[in-house]
Amino acid sequence: MTQYNVRLDAFEGPLDLLLHLINRYEIDIYDIPVAKITEQYLEYIHTMQELQLDVASEYLVMAATLIAIKSKTLLPKHEDEDYVHQLEMDMEEDPREELVRRLIEYRKYKEAASYLREHESKRSLTFSKPPSDLEHIESKQEPVNPVSNITIYDIVGAFQSLFDKKRTKKTPQTKIDRQDIPIDKRMREIVSELRFRKGRQTFQNLFPYSSKDHMVVTFLAILELMKTRQIRCKQSENFNEIVIDLMEEDIS
Repeated sequence: MTQYNVRLDAFEGPLDLLLHLINRYEIDIYDIPVAKITEQYLEYIHTMQELQLDVASEYLVMAATLIAIKSKTLLPKHEDEDYVHQLEMDMEEDPREELVRRLIEYRKYKEAASYLREHESKRSLTFSKPPSDLEHIESKQEPVNPVSNITIYDIVGAFQSLFDKKRTKKTPQTKIDRQDIPIDKRMREIVSELRFRKGRQTFQNLFPYSSKDHMVVTFLAILELMKTRQIRCKQSENFNEIVIDLMEEDIS
């Protein structure tokens, strides 16, 4: 299959991914279970690499940091007093403390940015000028957010879960010829299926085949359709089925 690299602005960095995992699994940010969070983080990185997404080096640096912290927390306890004293000198603080500090600081700035964006949006609706006749001006709709109330990590997580389910199913043993599937062709197929389904389909039902190549191409096609604002993804609440909607202007 021809390599197809995708980089999305929705990936804001490794701290953003860690915060997503902490919120998703309802983890206390002041008492992070390093083993669990490291395992989940590495699963996401592995899935992103399998999808040939452009994983920035900062994600890999954070993965190495998590593994280092995990190894420190798993160091065996020794009775030798000199060794314990030396170990205490080397580890005067919880190895997670620096990571927690960075996460709290990042979350603070992220919440501040969200607050400022909200007020910027409200302020943009306020004008101070004399009334004018605007009937001749054609109204323009605000661009629709293609990922609505979910994040790109939710999309990757849904694909990861779907991929694991497909992989565990037993499939009949047969030999078929390898056939590359162009991304643009799969995009057209998805749009056609959505039109046939009156503009809506579940994320899972867009993956009819368990072939890894077909699943990866389908996922990349969905990402590209989101990027070009031809579709949008919605989720009624956390852990519910993700629904794909065709944008109104694309529904014939």
